[in-house]
Amino acid sequence: QVRMIESGGGSVQAGGSLRLSCAASGRTFNGYNVGWFRQAPGKEREYVAAIRWDALSTTDTNPVKDRFPVSRVNVKNTVYLAMHSLKPEDTAVYYCAADGSMYPSDININANAYGDWGQGTQVTVSS
Repeated sequence: QVRMIESGGGSVQAGGSLRLSCAASGRTFNGYNVGWFRQAPGKEREYVAAIRWDALSTTDTNPVKDRFPVSRVNVKNTVYLAMHSLKPEDTAVYYCAADGSMYPSDININANAYGDWGQGTQVTVSS
């Protein structure tokens, strides 16, 4: 069974840091863009950041601009989301997923383009 495995979540105080990891079980990330999304209670899932298959391009959304760099180590089949200067509004379940297309030139921020979603990892930021 193919699935993503997110880890690294936890509870921190505002201003703290966490590093999330995303590993693939039953598949490889090689050749695929990988995105991070989050869902807070009572809200829809939203795009956070993503990295291109060759790691030459990344994107992030305005609420996390320059605070959540994303990286990948293809030989380890793992993608990371480093979370800095955390805020209470960052509290959510964080998910990673792989874009359905191989070697895309652009990064898609639409969750519908991604698949093999994992169970997510909870991030809680207290004020």
